[in-house]
Amino acid sequence: MINLVVSRNLRHRPLRTVLTVLAIGIEVALILLIWGLADGLVGESNRRKRGVGADILIRASTSTATTGLGRADLTGELIETIEALPEVAVVVGTTVQMQSDSNTVTGVDLERFGRMSGGLRYFSGGPFERPYDVLVDSSYAGQKKLAVGDTLRVMNRDFRLTGITETGKLSRIFVPLKTMQEMMALGGKLSQIYVKLHDPGQAQAMVAKLRKILPKHPVYSMEEFITLFTAQTKAMGSEFIAVIVGIAISAGFIVVLLAMYTAVLDRTREVGILKALGGSRNYILQIFLREAIGMTVCGIIVGIGVAYGARAFVHGNFPLVVIQFLPNHIIWATVISLIGSILGTIYPATRAARQDAIEALAYE
Repeated sequence: MINLVVSRNLRHRPLRTVLTVLAIGIEVALILLIWGLADGLVGESNRRKRGVGADILIRASTSTATTGLGRADLTGELIETIEALPEVAVVVGTTVQMQSDSNTVTGVDLERFGRMSGGLRYFSGGPFERPYDVLVDSSYAGQKKLAVGDTLRVMNRDFRLTGITETGKLSRIFVPLKTMQEMMALGGKLSQIYVKLHDPGQAQAMVAKLRKILPKHPVYSMEEFITLFTAQTKAMGSEFIAVIVGIAISAGFIVVLLAMYTAVLDRTREVGILKALGGSRNYILQIFLREAIGMTVCGIIVGIGVAYGARAFVHGNFPLVVIQFLPNHIIWATVISLIGSILGTIYPATRAARQDAIEALAYE
């Protein structure tokens, strides 16, 4: 009986029902997109780090897991020194520079990098042929509408695009290591060094050994580095995410509160009739709570659909922006929306339940 009353009440005011559902849907979509964007960017960065194929990472002395790469102060001679250790299979040194579009340019020796990572897979073109050649991954090429043979401005210098590679390995933009060192006047210095071992199980022992050799430089196993990077990056962005999610929750709460409050005012006589027929306070309360929950469930479904549609649009038009939805994102968005809607319904529903039947019937 209650469900029948609820469904008829929702159909009786279709515009208010639709607007409330849409508002809740936008709340859910916003929560999912913010969380998905944060996790997507971190996940994509970690995927590229794992794609290197290294077991150990050595960074510049002034860098940490999440701060900038610091001054390039690793000497090129370290590559031969470390590679001479019996546990080491191959060593790759890189230089990294941030561009104005927030993408990093990586100087790399492709021959060494190929031995470590298995090489780059090219969708078109091929490796460097000249000192001022550049490679980009398919996502960057798609975002910038680039094709092999185009001229690309990198570090205030024109480079010729010779190849478009797969995503997920080290960087989005590659230039020859020596060219980058000359442009940045590094004198053969490196920003970071990747080390691949014959036996990955010896990574922690090798980290301890390298820390003794290079006491001033951060040395991590790749898994340790990725864990630290993920934890610190999420901690840095947690306050911003909390504010955005808080705004979304507040908006949803206010929308439901206003919708249910106006519903109570519109149906004052109806409440009086139900009470005159013997409807208890709990019965009246259940009607409004079920209405709110019904609209919220519909809003959650709409919001999830909008979020996935927005993700598809972003991926299609902005390939560099990665949005990753995890199962716990959807669960938390659902729980938060339901709690917000219930809280927004409590006051108007309680007000309706406490109305005097005679006064309600006399309401104009």
